[in-house]
Amino acid sequence: MLLERLSKKPFSKSSIAIRLSMLVLAVLTIYAFASFDYKDVKLWDALSLTADNLKTMFFEPHLKHFTFSQALYQVSITLGLAFLTTIFGAIIALMLGLLAAGNISSKPLSIIIKGSVALIRAVPTVLWVLIFAVAAGLGSVAAVIGMTFHSISYLVKAYSESFEEIDKGAIEALQASGANWWQIVFQVIIPSSITYIISWTFMRFEINFAVAVAMGAAAGAGGIGFDMFMASGFYFDLSEIGAITYFILIIAICLEIFATQIKRKLKVSS
Repeated sequence: MLLERLSKKPFSKSSIAIRLSMLVLAVLTIYAFASFDYKDVKLWDALSLTADNLKTMFFEPHLKHFTFSQALYQVSITLGLAFLTTIFGAIIALMLGLLAAGNISSKPLSIIIKGSVALIRAVPTVLWVLIFAVAAGLGSVAAVIGMTFHSISYLVKAYSESFEEIDKGAIEALQASGANWWQIVFQVIIPSSITYIISWTFMRFEINFAVAVAMGAAAGAGGIGFDMFMASGFYFDLSEIGAITYFILIIAICLEIFATQIKRKLKVSS
């Protein structure tokens, strides 16, 4: 073992390239901060004002332009948008994930589907929403289509990789006994990977909730995100922004707790 370690080169081409890249980025960052035109902005004054704004937001929250019940209603709209896009995306992605899994599908079809969803994932969700807004107009319809489109690409990758990790012996045994493709899917693939399917779906639901908040402001989809946009962009009410932030934070924590409990039950049952 010692001779193998000594025989290895301490620096490879990849490690040298990484170190040089990090060094260049560090030099460029220092140069950018040193040459930036701050327009006579005083750093300590800016930090002090930022701290005052954060204090107002998080220690003096209140609702002024809408009531507590209206805030709950807007949160339910955002949750509904996230739930709808997750359900649509999961149903479509389940079928595409089966076709993309290399162990139960043809290799060319698997490559085509995986390559297509990789290209879709490379484009941010907000851009897909804006692309579909050209046809459907800004609003909840474009948000649902765009978020569903991106959810499909995310879940196809997650589902197909879960399917490909299944023991090949069980699949080969069914194939040898004359089972068709659908029998293999429902007797081996789905039962063996159901915990992963539910886990990845809940994770995407959490992501879609965060995206739905942003789409409420960026695409006019409504919900609590639009109220935050109004509070920050039109009213500039820092206290109301803080209250809305607490609403979103509480819902996100509840979703995380719920997802964790589901995962624990699934692990115990499996």
